Amino acid sequence: MRAIHSIPAIVFGGLLLGVGCGGGPETGAEPAARSAGPPIETAAEQPREGSIVVFLGDSLTAGYGLPQDQAFPAVLERRLRASGIPVTAVNAGVSGDTTAGGLARLDWVLGQRPAVLVVGLGANDALRGQPLENVEANLRAIVERGKAAGARVLLLGMRIPTNYGPDYGEGFAAIYPRVAKSLGVELVPFLLDGVGGHAGLNQEDGLHPNARGTEIVADNVLPHLKRVLKQ
Repeated sequence: MRAIHSIPAIVFGGLLLGVGCGGGPETGAEPAARSAGPPIETAAEQPREGSIVVFLGDSLTAGYGLPQDQAFPAVLERRLRASGIPVTAVNAGVSGDTTAGGLARLDWVLGQRPAVLVVGLGANDALRGQPLENVEANLRAIVERGKAAGARVLLLGMRIPTNYGPDYGEGFAAIYPRVAKSLGVELVPFLLDGVGGHAGLNQEDGLHPNARGTEIVADNVLPHLKRVLKQ
C-alpha cells in the first residue's frame, strides 16, 4: 500500500473529550510540541498525484496509536481516489501541537504548495487553559496565511470537556464558526462528532479514535473536503 506523506509524530499525548492523558494528571494536556520541526517528507520516494491536501493538526490528525494508513487523512485520500478525485494527502499532524505551534511551522507546511490546507488545531490550547483570544488570533493567522499562499482552507471545529466551566467551553467552541464565517472558509462543525465519548470507537485512553472511530471521523470531514476541492 502506498504510504501517505507525513511528518514524524512527536510524543504521546491525549486530547479532547474527557480528562487528558500524557501530560500528567495535573494538566490533562499533551506534551508541548516543537514550534518547528523536521521538514515534511517529500515525494522523493513516491510521485504525488492530483491535488495536494495538507492536514495541519495534532495527535488526532497524526493518527496517534494507529498505523499510518489508518489516520483519517489517509482514509480520506483513499476514499477520494476511489470516487475519482485524485489527491495526495500530506499528514502534518504533530502530537501535542497547539495553534501557536502550528503557526510557527506554517511556512514549511505551505512550502508543500497545497491546493487545500486542512486546519485541525486548538484542543491542546484549551486543555491548557490558554486565553481564548490567543487561540482565535492564531487560527485566524493560519487561515489568512494559508489563503494568501493560494490554498483553499478547511477548518475542523473542536470542542472540549466541561472541566474548565461552561463559559470557557462555549467560548472555545464558538471560535471556529466565527473564524470560518468571517474569513469565508468551509467548516466541519465538530471533528469528533459521533465518536467522542463512545468507548467502542476510541482507544483504551478513551480519547483517540480507534480504527472504527477514524472511519467516522473521515465521514465527518469528507463532504466538506469534497466541496472545497470542487471550488
